[in-house]
Amino acid sequence: MLGLAMAACQSSHARTPGPSTPDAARSTWSASGGSGGGRVASPSPSTAPLTTGPGASPAPVPSVPAPSRSAGLTMRQLAGQRIIYSYPGLTPPASLLRIIRAGEAAGVIFFGENIAGAAQISSVIAQLRRAQAQSPVHLPLLLMVDQEGGLIRRLPGAPALSAKRIGQSADPVAAATAAGTGAGRTLAAVGMNVNLAPVLDIYSTAGNFIDQYQRSYSADPGTVAHLGRAFISAQQRTGVAATAKHFPGLGRAAAAQNTDTRPVTLSQSLATVRGTDEFPYPAAVASGVDLVMLSWAIYPALDPNRPAGLSPTVVRQELRGRIGFTGVTVTDALEAGALAHYGSTGQRAVAAATAGMDLVMCSARDVSQGEAATAALVSAQTSGKLDAAGFIAATDRIADLRARLH
Repeated sequence: MLGLAMAACQSSHARTPGPSTPDAARSTWSASGGSGGGRVASPSPSTAPLTTGPGASPAPVPSVPAPSRSAGLTMRQLAGQRIIYSYPGLTPPASLLRIIRAGEAAGVIFFGENIAGAAQISSVIAQLRRAQAQSPVHLPLLLMVDQEGGLIRRLPGAPALSAKRIGQSADPVAAATAAGTGAGRTLAAVGMNVNLAPVLDIYSTAGNFIDQYQRSYSADPGTVAHLGRAFISAQQRTGVAATAKHFPGLGRAAAAQNTDTRPVTLSQSLATVRGTDEFPYPAAVASGVDLVMLSWAIYPALDPNRPAGLSPTVVRQELRGRIGFTGVTVTDALEAGALAHYGSTGQRAVAAATAGMDLVMCSARDVSQGEAATAALVSAQTSGKLDAAGFIAATDRIADLRARLH
């Protein structure tokens, strides 16, 4: 998704505290912490001595699985934990506030049309946080924006340099670190907690889809890996989650190959996909990146039939299996033109969840889009089309991320 350049300004805000004593029915979804660095630790079996009488040998105590964070939620609330909403204009509509109060939203993405300045968006975020405090889900909303730097910024302020200018600077690592810190501070100052950056695409041709907006650090995979890792680490130290995108890579897309507007197929060899396009991702995972956004392009070397974000092969085998990512996956815009042949909003949402995507990005600035996606996920759960254990695992990953944010 592309952003617009904005003039810089600064503001401070006051965060709205959440409730301090959720009742017992809500306690499994309270912000009690979680695993760090984008990795979700599995509960390990434990044993303790158990005697049944004098001289008896110790016997192991059966391991009791840790309770799921999803326990106690209705099916609609459970589905809602996977939906990122958007809205038109400067004021969140009453329908979105109602959905948040009902515990049926994971978060909100903001665009240029939602932001008139730092003070205004801080006030909006405080309103959203108050609604969330009234919900049965006592975890922070995921409040996100594209703040890549340079031309692609929704908020006024840092980072001023584009990825390309960072890569061309005299000290690129220092510049990437400063950009990550600046991005995190800009978001945190208005109450946001997720940045949909950095871009880890490696541009192959000057002026192509990624390079024309200076969104790539370099044409060299090693440079992109190094600078992406610096940005991620610096930003996440500010308490704002980073998102590596667009896996497995859009760096070979021609200038007109925009997945927001049309289907795109990128036909590089498997050796090139893995040796070049995916090269920065192990470093991003090692740095603890919290989220990975998948591309809507089709990569025949991996899956000739589905866009990456709808492909179990790409999500489960390539990203989670081969690369080893265990954090939260997030789709690109569900309304993208690249998905024109993949049915309705609901059908796309279910296809993404089936592929293994955790968060579904409903970014058409229409609250009803998120409601349609939620309803479709509920129906797919009820019918057994979606695996129940996999669904719970996805919502638990999201909950663990939310519990670590503010």
